[in-house]
Amino acid sequence: MFPLVAQERDFPLNIFITRILGLLQFWQNQEPKEKKLLEFIAVRVQDPRVVNEGSWNSYVDFKIFLHTNSKAFTAKTSCVRRRYSEFVWLKRKLQKNAGLVPVPDLPGKSVFAFNNTDFIEKRRKGLQNFLDKVVHMTVCLSDSQLHLFLQTQLPVGHIEDCVQGHTPFSVTDAILTYASSNRGWAQEEEDGEIDTESKIQCNVIHVDEDSFHC
Repeated sequence: MFPLVAQERDFPLNIFITRILGLLQFWQNQEPKEKKLLEFIAVRVQDPRVVNEGSWNSYVDFKIFLHTNSKAFTAKTSCVRRRYSEFVWLKRKLQKNAGLVPVPDLPGKSVFAFNNTDFIEKRRKGLQNFLDKVVHMTVCLSDSQLHLFLQTQLPVGHIEDCVQGHTPFSVTDAILTYASSNRGWAQEEEDGEIDTESKIQCNVIHVDEDSFHC
């Protein structure tokens, strides 16, 4: 093709090369955009549940189901349960690491009766809105605490220890172990009790909650 064009006196070779280079640059610029359009991060806050109902230390937790093809996440599907106070902890940690970049607000804190379904639904929607924004912020996605919050059932104290290197397992180890235990996603649609003991590199972490229904 090139030799034939080079012989055409009415179509200079330099113009042909310029056009080819222009086309190459165009397709190189298009490729990242196409890949970006195909990437998704879907997170759902659902299934509120009263824990220790009737007791002085009862509380409501929520199921967080995440499905993604983003390279930012170690596990592509996960399911955990978190309570409001853990969201408050996460917001504080994310804001500390984000510096001047504002982290989205949480729904307001309030004392409420656990049979107040309207309030629980309002809180669920507020937590959903919070996570929808957070998982699309680059500064938050770079924070390992967010990934451990969404993709393991580690208590917040253990999350802090892990990211500070005070545990015998890494962030990736914790996420992959939780995912491979089937607690992270395989039982997302089931309602059976799951063993609360997580084993990571032969080191056992005991989770305080009685059971998880992911």
